[in-house]
Amino acid sequence: MLFFLTSQPLWLSGLILVGLTSVIAAFGPGLVRRSFKFETLSTNNEVAGFKFATIGVLYAVLLAFAIIFVWQRYNDAETTVAQEAGAAANIYRLSRGLDDRTGTALRDSLSAYLRAAISHDWPAMERGMVAPSVSGRQALDAVYAAALTYPSADPRAVALMPEILRQIDLVTQARRSRLIAAEGVVPNLIWVVLFGGATLTIVFTFFFGTKNLRAQTAMTVMLTIIIFSELLVIVEIDRPFTGSIKVEPTPLADVLVDFAPASPAGDGAATKR
Repeated sequence: MLFFLTSQPLWLSGLILVGLTSVIAAFGPGLVRRSFKFETLSTNNEVAGFKFATIGVLYAVLLAFAIIFVWQRYNDAETTVAQEAGAAANIYRLSRGLDDRTGTALRDSLSAYLRAAISHDWPAMERGMVAPSVSGRQALDAVYAAALTYPSADPRAVALMPEILRQIDLVTQARRSRLIAAEGVVPNLIWVVLFGGATLTIVFTFFFGTKNLRAQTAMTVMLTIIIFSELLVIVEIDRPFTGSIKVEPTPLADVLVDFAPASPAGDGAATKR
C-alpha cells in the first residue's frame, strides 16, 4: 500500500492519504456524540486535555524524528549519485594518461556502464527493486576488466592505475548504496507506530465535549490534515528513487555529455534522461 502511494502522482497520493482520512475523521465527533451525551463527554475534558497533551507530544517527537531521518537519507541518496558521477569523471580524466588502446577501452566501458545505470538501474530502482540489473553489473565488470588487463610497464601508467582502481571502487560502492536506498529506509515497525499513533491521536479528539459540534469537527479535520500531510512527506521521500519526488540520474547524464565519446543512436534517449 505504501509503495502504491509513493509511486503515484503527488496530487493523487495527497488526495488518498490526506483528503480521504480528513473526510473520514469529519464523521468521528458526530458518531461519538450519538453514543455519549455532551454532559458525559464535557465532564472529562480537563483530565482528557492532560492526557491528550502527553499523547500529542510523544507522537510529535516520533513524527519529527521520522521526517528528519528520511530527509537525511534522501539527501544521502543525492550525495551518493553525485559521488558516483564524480568518480566516473575522474576515471575519464585519469584514463588520458594511459596508452590510446587501453585508455579508449576504459572510457568506452565506462560510458557503457553509465548508460546502463541510466537506462536499466534507474527504472528498476523506481519500481523499488534492489537486485542489480544484469546489464549494469556486466557493464561494471567490463570497466574492471579494461583496467585490470593493462599490460604496459610505463612508469606513468603504473602510478595512475592504483588511483583509477580506487575511483572504480568508489563507483561500485556508490552503486551499491543507491540500490539499497531504493527499497526505502523506514522499517515496517515504525510505519505501524506512525499510522497507529496518528489514528490514536485523531480518535482521541472525538471524545472531547464541546457545545459547538461543528467547531469540534473542524478542529479534528484540521488536526488530521496536519498529521497526515506530514505522513505524506515521509511516504513520498522514504524511497528516494521512486515517485514524484525522486533523485534523478542527471549527474551521470552530465558526465556522459561532458566526457563520453559519441553514443550510438540507440543510446541517445538514455543519455538525455
